[in-house]
Amino acid sequence: MEPPQPTGNSDELPRESSILGPTLIELEQQAQMDTQPVVPLSPESQPHGPESAITPEVRDSTPGEDGEPPGDDLETAPMEEVFRKLRCTPEGLTTEEAHIRLELVGPNKLEEHKESKLLKFLGFMWNPLSWVMELAALMALVLDNGGGLLPDWQDFAGITVLLLINSTVSYIEEQNAGQAAAALMQALAPKAKMLRDGAYKEDDASLIVPGDIITVKLGDIIPADCRLLEGDPLSVDQSALTGESVAVTKKPGDEVFSGSVCKQGELEAVVIATGVHTFFGKAAHLVDSTQNVGHFQLVLTRIGNFCILSIAAGVLIELIVLYGVQKRKYRQGIENMLVLLIGGIPIAMPTVLSVTMAVGSHGLAKQGAIVKRMTAIEEMAGMDILCSDKTGTLTLNRLTVDKSIIEVLSKKADKDLILLKAAYASRTENQDAIDLAITSVLADPKEARDGIEEVHFFPFNPTDKRTALTYTTSDGQMHRATKGSPEQILELAANKEEISKKVHEIIGRFADRGLRSLAVAIQDVPDGVKESSGGPWEFLGLVPLFDPPRHDTADTVKRALELGVHVKMITGDQLAIAKETGRRLGMGTNMYPSSVLFGKGSNEIADSVEDGELVEHADGFAGVFPEHKFNIVKKLQEKKHICGMTGDGVNDAPALKKADIGIAVADATDAARNAADIVLTQPGLSVIISAILTSRCIFQRMKNYTIYAVSITIRIVLGFMLMTLIWRFDFSPFMILVIAILNDGTIMTIAKDIVTPSRTPDSWKLTELFIQGSCLGGYMALMTVVFYYLMHETDFFENIFKVRSVKENVFEETAVIYLQVSVISQALIFVTRSKTWSFLERPGFLLVVAFAIAQLIATIIAVYANWTFARINGCGWGWAGITWLYNIIWYLPLDAIKIVCRYLLTGDAWRLVTEQKVAFTRQQNYGQQARQAQWVAFSKRDAKGNDPFVVARRSILLRQQSLAVGLETPQPKPPRKSLLNLVRSSAAVSSIYHAGQNVARNVSRMVGELVRPNEGDPSSSARKGREAADKAKRRAELARLRETHTLKGHLESVARLKGLDGADDNFYTFNPLFRLQQDGQDSSSNPNNGAESSSRRFSIS
Repeated sequence: MEPPQPTGNSDELPRESSILGPTLIELEQQAQMDTQPVVPLSPESQPHGPESAITPEVRDSTPGEDGEPPGDDLETAPMEEVFRKLRCTPEGLTTEEAHIRLELVGPNKLEEHKESKLLKFLGFMWNPLSWVMELAALMALVLDNGGGLLPDWQDFAGITVLLLINSTVSYIEEQNAGQAAAALMQALAPKAKMLRDGAYKEDDASLIVPGDIITVKLGDIIPADCRLLEGDPLSVDQSALTGESVAVTKKPGDEVFSGSVCKQGELEAVVIATGVHTFFGKAAHLVDSTQNVGHFQLVLTRIGNFCILSIAAGVLIELIVLYGVQKRKYRQGIENMLVLLIGGIPIAMPTVLSVTMAVGSHGLAKQGAIVKRMTAIEEMAGMDILCSDKTGTLTLNRLTVDKSIIEVLSKKADKDLILLKAAYASRTENQDAIDLAITSVLADPKEARDGIEEVHFFPFNPTDKRTALTYTTSDGQMHRATKGSPEQILELAANKEEISKKVHEIIGRFADRGLRSLAVAIQDVPDGVKESSGGPWEFLGLVPLFDPPRHDTADTVKRALELGVHVKMITGDQLAIAKETGRRLGMGTNMYPSSVLFGKGSNEIADSVEDGELVEHADGFAGVFPEHKFNIVKKLQEKKHICGMTGDGVNDAPALKKADIGIAVADATDAARNAADIVLTQPGLSVIISAILTSRCIFQRMKNYTIYAVSITIRIVLGFMLMTLIWRFDFSPFMILVIAILNDGTIMTIAKDIVTPSRTPDSWKLTELFIQGSCLGGYMALMTVVFYYLMHETDFFENIFKVRSVKENVFEETAVIYLQVSVISQALIFVTRSKTWSFLERPGFLLVVAFAIAQLIATIIAVYANWTFARINGCGWGWAGITWLYNIIWYLPLDAIKIVCRYLLTGDAWRLVTEQKVAFTRQQNYGQQARQAQWVAFSKRDAKGNDPFVVARRSILLRQQSLAVGLETPQPKPPRKSLLNLVRSSAAVSSIYHAGQNVARNVSRMVGELVRPNEGDPSSSARKGREAADKAKRRAELARLRETHTLKGHLESVARLKGLDGADDNFYTFNPLFRLQQDGQDSSSNPNNGAESSSRRFSIS
């Protein structure tokens, strides 16, 4: 159909109204008399796409041909009307016209909320911790001016500089991280081919405007809402929009939506809506209305409140004692309070934590995870549940044929012939998923047309639900081959009545295992005419299809479980398919249909499961619509879980926004990326595991600093308050500022410190953190008080080290106290960053260098500075040496205090020191080699063929929640004596031979703890039980795989990735039938077994 050609000069505005806005005449009339008010559309009546290429106000003020606003007619109107309203032709737009329209309707992307750079910078100075420092600055300027002296300009300037430094560093780091993420996101921006100036050119899809002519071909993501032009129908996948995985057929004149994927065909289309005016707008509204307060913000507020309350308590005590008891001068009291405010408040906390996350986001970007919201890093470290879509994330989103279980229903056929005939009935170009699956099984895809000549190909359509090929062979005979829906193919079969029952039984059996069925049939065409109906159809058999897991998914799920993250499958597929996928991946089969959660036609979870326990304990849900995901996440959050959600479609956006960590997978739509906190650039879940480990390292750095900051607050407030109240010692506020500036500069380097990620989800146990910080801070405050007492009240140092006395010179005492506080305060970071003994865990190089430089500066200031305004005189190298020695001696008990605190609070630190020996190893694999050696040694058979794991597995399973990964219900454990004797007689001896005496002792000790659960340290027994149970899971998983009829390569890949083949690949080989045999038993009948008689082999039977 040809649209009407525009009349007149194309450079002039048309005289009639159009979808793009008011005409020139209408604008003149509105300027003269404003008689038609603008009435915005209600959300219910506001269209979501085609007609909304302009704003509602402009649309409502633009009459159509009959004086009425143009409605939804761009979706359904004849193509001539579409071209007329869009003022375009099939020849496309000119570059100039496109530029004008781009300015009018905006870019073809979702709305972005840009933040003012100035407001963002000032925002770093707008938080409770900064408020305290700003109050201190005002006190120095306004209140600290008594005694005939000028206001304290030095302290005011120092506080202001400190605030500016922290804000500047935070702003720069976040800007750099944001720009890096933006650059990576830009690289992911979709492209499109548009007809401009009479020729097609590829450019960013964001430049598309209404009226553009674009081309859509196989594999393209449709960049805007369009109407299709003349040509063959398209097959379009709208799953990203509707959640339906079945592709739909779109004919010329039909509308296709932005975000859909072309699966077959090639066609031109005219754009009718772009950007926020497309179907995306509906989802974007819900996304914008979902706002969450991050865990990190709440934690930061509570930590800040604790520090502020501690300082407030100290200031209140000083206020009462200094003025009420000691009758101190007004300015002296203000200056002492300033010392507590400036030194006690951890002003650098927001900066250090934001810099730590910004630096971490760079590392995550290199691993393929773009962080859009910095605080999502902290939340990912605590994530304990990950809700993952199945198709394309856990699986390849690519159908595969399981050749080993093809069902043959014809005496004239075998499995290879069925596959060959199915390949004949497949396209060799522009293939859909089924065609690709069939031809991929052939040794050479060219076999699909080898030795035959194609006469006519009958494409798939929703009515016939099959494809067919009419072809001739080399002898000139004509035949047909068809494949498609079993029901449709069965209707064609001549022997339908005979095979119908068996066909349905096979289909049901396949469905129970989550497999789709594809039927294949052939017929002869004796008359040699392609239009001929041909002879009787012969039903050859059924081909099973499944979407295989990614090669790394099983290992990823296993690693996630080891890290304490439960992966739940959330899929729109059938329950049987979900269970089969969960079984293959070791995720478990405790899955439910969405109807268990949601009432018919309802998005709310049913009252019967209002407590959310079903959602919490299920391994996954099937038949879930995208809008249901939002409520699943909500229920998990109500159960106090930190929940991550992966998604790729438009309708996933609300759930991604609601989740604590929204993760947009590779190739996700723009709506999903905008709603997500983290955008993956690589397919699959493996990058998420790397991101979890990295985020836990970042969390450890933040936690280490937080303990440090709380300790410093307590030590400053308590130490200086006691010295002021007991000895009337007035420390200089300016010198406490110097300490704060040097400390902040050093502590910034903790963002790149060397840390070990935790093996379980991290959480802010603030009570333990505050107690530990208070103990460390109180001890250091006591250090300073004792040091001042020895220096001020006694001649201890003078007598021992033969130095001059400084007790009569307050300025020199200030220099000594300044150095003592500065050194021990910064040295504390080495204590808080380590899990056990700080001198045995290597810190980051930058941290050591920064500490050395800062303390060199502090020592020089203490030795040489003569600053009258700061009330400090150089104390000399003698006292500097005494101070360093005193700090080193009193530093050593800090580790013991830390370990005692952690042990009393959690009992975890003692286990780290005595059992795992974290402080004494630098291995980056966290003992992986030792565990693999134990696994190899423990999995050996003894001389009698007994397998200790078969016996031990039953006892171990009683200790573990093995059902979470799909294991069978464990049997009662055998008597302790037989288990112990069996392990001692077989496992230990084999271990000595294969892995050495050290490994054997570890294994024997581990099993001994299992059979003596009430002896020894209970945490030790539990740990060893967990390790042994992990090994038992491997064996149980391998046993299940032996019973699974699947491809050899699939089992071999899964077993290797899940660690089921031990530390050395030589111990196992695989075959399609999975019969476990002992090589020594079959050596006489199988000569190949002699070379590896001591190993286990999956041999061909």
